[in-house]
Amino acid sequence: MTDIQAAFSDPQFVARYTEGPRRFVPGYEAMQSMAAILLAERVPDDARVLVLGAGGGLELKAFAQAHPAWSFDGVDPSAAMLALAGRTLGELAPRARFHEGYIDDAPEGPFDGATCLLTLHFVDVEERRRIASEVRRRLKPRAPFVVAHLSAPHGEAERPLWLSRYSAFLAASGVEPDQAAAARDAVSNHLQILAPAQDEAILREAGFSDPTLFYTGFAFRGWVAYA
Repeated sequence: MTDIQAAFSDPQFVARYTEGPRRFVPGYEAMQSMAAILLAERVPDDARVLVLGAGGGLELKAFAQAHPAWSFDGVDPSAAMLALAGRTLGELAPRARFHEGYIDDAPEGPFDGATCLLTLHFVDVEERRRIASEVRRRLKPRAPFVVAHLSAPHGEAERPLWLSRYSAFLAASGVEPDQAAAARDAVSNHLQILAPAQDEAILREAGFSDPTLFYTGFAFRGWVAYA
């Protein structure tokens, strides 16, 4: 477990978590809105949606507010983050069922759609392949799967440039320069950042069709693909 992953069980980190994504992820709220739109294109009005990395509850709340008849199964390895998700949802919490663990701990479904936002950069290539395959197995035919995470080109020039742009975004968002630099170093040294072509290939190898880029925020990218 990396120091970043361990933080999700730290009470002080968890208490501050909901403030972070809006500052640390370019276009975070717009990305959530786009994810909901992409799901809604294919799912029924009363959709059952699988949400991997549901701790904190921010995307659950955004989806639940936008679509009052959707229900959710949220999976996360951190009990503390799942508890925070329940608090974030508030009166919407009865529409979500929480499962502590990983993809193997998710219900079998079948689900009308699934998301995995800001999560896959914590795991290596082989685990990503396994997760993608297990998600697809739990989806109904042609159901949408929306993913977004750190993804940047490889190369001696390209990767440092994208990470520098990300650091500059953090500073522009009010993060202290030393914290912005530390965040860049943590991302570079401790997370599993693949090239966009690799991310698309993993979706295809898992059996998803038509992976389409819908979001780019400096070093972050998001795709929708279909079971």
